[in-house]
Amino acid sequence: MNIYVYSDESGVFDKFHEQFFIFGGLIFLDEYNRDSEHRKYINVESSLREHNKLYKCGELKASRLSNKDKGKVFRSLNKCIKFGVVIHLSMLGDNIFNYKKSKQRYLDYAFKIGLKRVLEDLINQEFIMKNDVNGIHVFCDEHTTATNGKYELREALEQEFKCGTFNWNFNKFFPPLFPELDFVNVAFCNSNKKPLIRAADIVANRIYFHSKNQKLDDIQNKVFITHLP
Repeated sequence: MNIYVYSDESGVFDKFHEQFFIFGGLIFLDEYNRDSEHRKYINVESSLREHNKLYKCGELKASRLSNKDKGKVFRSLNKCIKFGVVIHLSMLGDNIFNYKKSKQRYLDYAFKIGLKRVLEDLINQEFIMKNDVNGIHVFCDEHTTATNGKYELREALEQEFKCGTFNWNFNKFFPPLFPELDFVNVAFCNSNKKPLIRAADIVANRIYFHSKNQKLDDIQNKVFITHLP
């Protein structure tokens, strides 16, 4: 089987001006459900455009939608597997923010751990049989990450899910999550051309909104959330 992951971010990775940085996304365990939700999401956006002249043109990301409409779009994703990572910025060491590379390395780590935690939960619930997974396709909203940074994210995910990792502090090897995994693909996409990236943007935005307003409990049963550090 193949796993399809769509993700986006919300917030600014800056501990001096922000409390939280968020990854949010959707997971599909087969092409049929992915394509079905893709069509459904396009229809939801078409309905919004039809009933609000402000939405007639341009990309419908969370930054443009009213809170009421963001809630409506979020509810349209009720049948999707949704996940999020809430990074509590004040708890991170200042050294992480000193260099662009150290910031990106931590963000890759946070995304990897958040994705691993939700996949482990799906394995525990027997939605996924770990020996049946052959490929993981990850689609992220494109941003200013350098080309080598994109390769580093793929390598980090591949190490975690395909090869396994070694913890030097504890002198312990952690086996790969999916022993039969053949590949991990990572693509950074233009959200204007990928409706499910826009859907991930809505998920990330809702997690960010509820985090800032201390109302995460309101969506805990709708989104699998990992808190870091």
